[in-house]
Amino acid sequence: MPNEPNEVVIGSAPLSRADVVAVARAGAGVTVGTVARKNVATARAHVDALADATTPSYGVSTGFGALAVRSIPPERRADLQRSLIRSHAAGAGPAVETEVVRALMLLRLRTLTTGHTGVRTSTVDTLAALINARITPVVPEYGSLGCSGDLAPLSAVALALMGEGEVVTADGAVRPAADALRDAGITPVTLAEKEGLALTNGTDGMLGMLALATRDLAGLLDVADVTAAMSVEAQLGTDRVFADDLQALRPHPGQAVSARRMREALADSEIVASHRGPDCTRVQDAYSLRCAPQVHGAARDTLAHAEAVADRELVSAVDNPVVLADGRVESNGNFHGAPLGYVLDFLAIPVADVASIAERRTDRMLDVARSHGLPAFLADDPGVDSGHMIAQYTQAGIVSELKRLATPSSVDSIPSSAMQEDHVSMGWSAARKLRRGIDGLRTVLAVELLTAARALDLRAPLRPAPVTGAVRDLLRTRVGGPGPDRHLAPEIAAAEELIASGAVQNCVEEA
Repeated sequence: MPNEPNEVVIGSAPLSRADVVAVARAGAGVTVGTVARKNVATARAHVDALADATTPSYGVSTGFGALAVRSIPPERRADLQRSLIRSHAAGAGPAVETEVVRALMLLRLRTLTTGHTGVRTSTVDTLAALINARITPVVPEYGSLGCSGDLAPLSAVALALMGEGEVVTADGAVRPAADALRDAGITPVTLAEKEGLALTNGTDGMLGMLALATRDLAGLLDVADVTAAMSVEAQLGTDRVFADDLQALRPHPGQAVSARRMREALADSEIVASHRGPDCTRVQDAYSLRCAPQVHGAARDTLAHAEAVADRELVSAVDNPVVLADGRVESNGNFHGAPLGYVLDFLAIPVADVASIAERRTDRMLDVARSHGLPAFLADDPGVDSGHMIAQYTQAGIVSELKRLATPSSVDSIPSSAMQEDHVSMGWSAARKLRRGIDGLRTVLAVELLTAARALDLRAPLRPAPVTGAVRDLLRTRVGGPGPDRHLAPEIAAAEELIASGAVQNCVEEA
């Protein structure tokens, strides 16, 4: 697994997806660099000039959304910003995960330091202080339409900056924001002109979840290649179809990677070698075995496209209005979440399909008519024991759910704000269902890992390949080998944890 930085410096170089993962998951701190601080100060000077001007400027001296036609006098502008945050922090439902909120906070901080938002340096410093103190605002799941940014989620963060609402502290306790900030020595912010918009008008939640999802899915596709190889081996399949010259006839880069990984995982397998001779009458394997590189590879190529979109977003300044280098403050549509919503939905398709083909491979190992000599359901005493029969039910239930989650959110739009915001992306919803989909895929692969490892043990005395054998042996440190039925749910959970922790990937790389 990649090493994460312990600290992320904002403004010294473009933020990477690895930086997002480091702050969101590993608790890395942030520092606002000198160049970033200069950018903030320059943009703020432009906003201050507009605040003193007689010409109305959206978000500086006017109301918001459909209320932009109203000019706000200087003495009411602090009230305007405070009211914006309080009214927009209108989310509902369960709190989203801490890692999502930390990613969102980091990405909003990055945009604030581009010099295109007009916030004050003190506001930037307060947001950075919350991240470093591991104070995470409570953000409800529902409230973003993925246009005008992730308004309600970002408003919940801005509310905490003001010392209002609830937060989760580093020890996991839910506390009033005012108390947590006081104990951490952080002074709440009194928002000035433009700052309410700058804190809320971004696609940071969608982007944060995309960055986390690309990391997770990249790891799961690596695992899928290995569990597929184990299944091929356990079912006496051939590795000849993964040959480089055959794969080169269809030169998709992801397919080449998956085929190579499966080929290397099966190298020097006694089980594969045992049926290579002229006595073997099988001409070709079932699609779920033979076509694994094509399916996994297409998923890899889809992932590569999503990563490219995420990387473009990581160098974008998403706000409305934006402060330009010449001092103009201009409205724009860059807050629309379509670029993110599309790829978040797109990734849900290969997540469902990779899980689907894994479930089919698992089912073949359990069917005595198709498993080429393995006992029914891999049971110790079929009839008395049921083996992995119901583990496949669990896979099937999850795969069915993943198909539902593959239905795109981004094709749906509900007008809002008195028809001013009449087309929205629903990208936040796409991100939320993708996260659930990735969790489901992990469980499906855990069941395939359990089943394939048991099948390999049942092929003894023939030994599996060094790579697949190493993965089997890793699993055996947590889960026992074949035998009478035992409580299977903890074994599925143990296999899932080995995948989630990166232990399976590390084992493959070492082998």
